[in-house]
Amino acid sequence: MLEVDKKTFEPEVLQAEGTVFVDFYGDGCVPCAALMPTVHAYADKYGDKIKFCALNTSKARRLAIGQKILGLPVMAIYQGGQKVAECVKDDATPENIEKMILEYYK
Repeated sequence: MLEVDKKTFEPEVLQAEGTVFVDFYGDGCVPCAALMPTVHAYADKYGDKIKFCALNTSKARRLAIGQKILGLPVMAIYQGGQKVAECVKDDATPENIEKMILEYYK
């Protein structure tokens, strides 16, 4: 799982080839912390075809707002520099996240 920040987000996510999964999390976000082990397990399981990244929005607020991340947790999938799918807040369950990943795991 690659940790990205406001300097590396564009080259690692927006300019990346293929499919990129981004875990938007924040300091003190209890649901984010609870999902982290599951997301890391998905990175191990599906990382051969999807690039997995994590962005701490507490340290990149403007970037998060620019990506329309208004609440946490948010799990998003990018292709060609565009967000093509996301699971937000209460919808960000392990089952929904894996279902979203599988739609782009090709």
